[in-house]
Amino acid sequence: MSAATRVEEGVRVERRPGGLHAACFSAMASPCEVLVDTTSAELALEVGSRAAREAWRIEQRYSRYQPESVLSALNASNGKPVEMDAETTALLEYARRCHVESDGWFDVTSGVLRRAWRFDGSHNIPAAERVSKLLSLVGFQKLILDPPFLSVPTGMELDLGGIGKEYAVDRALMLATIGTTAPVLVNFGGDLACHGVPQSGPWQIGVERPGAHASAAMVLELASSGGLATSGDTHRYLLQEGRRLGHILNPRTGWPVEGGPASVTVAAGSCLEAGTLATFALLKGAGAEAFLREQGVRYWLL
Repeated sequence: MSAATRVEEGVRVERRPGGLHAACFSAMASPCEVLVDTTSAELALEVGSRAAREAWRIEQRYSRYQPESVLSALNASNGKPVEMDAETTALLEYARRCHVESDGWFDVTSGVLRRAWRFDGSHNIPAAERVSKLLSLVGFQKLILDPPFLSVPTGMELDLGGIGKEYAVDRALMLATIGTTAPVLVNFGGDLACHGVPQSGPWQIGVERPGAHASAAMVLELASSGGLATSGDTHRYLLQEGRRLGHILNPRTGWPVEGGPASVTVAAGSCLEAGTLATFALLKGAGAEAFLREQGVRYWLL
């Protein structure tokens, strides 16, 4: 087997332009790749495999779709206190800070609303009564978080989809760069983080235009270490009499936030920070750009 197509543990290595190698794999329902500025396919495979193993580990622990995950155990606890490990405690503390700093708009308990909403590009808008009934199961303040213990009231659910993938990107980059000075970029379905800059020049990042079939609406350059994340309704939306309803839901009403940009991309010190700010911005609706200006970060709106 040639170095350009080395495969190991579900990771495939490919040559890319500019002297790069890409280690490709699937995780978190997303195509993932780790770009390494190296001529060595063996190094790219080693680096990419470390990132892949960490992505799979986090997915196994925190995916709501994994019946044996930590998250599934918490959601099935029926109000009984559950002792969390240090990693889970840190994630829930971060979620609590996000809830407070967003005045309650960022809420990891609002995922239960997916029982009513299916953002599949159709015209299938749920009945208002169904959405209203689910609101009784939404509200981070209803959790009893007394670290390291957490009680999730019966019927409520935690959904870390708003921070889980971004957290995984940062963790994967940290592990991927151990033992190498080569510039590395970790990209999990468009949420990414990088360390170092390739010899050929800044990392080139394409961002899709919501609702279009074009491969990219714009190309961004990352010339320093940090993270970048995009949030929007490119693939998850509904149509109602000509209105496009994105998947970002107001946890107070249970209905999509309207009036804001279709897509927000943010560059920050880490992927988790960038993703959090992008989601906060979308939750602001028409106030998205004013919010991002106040944060002093690079951002792009579509």
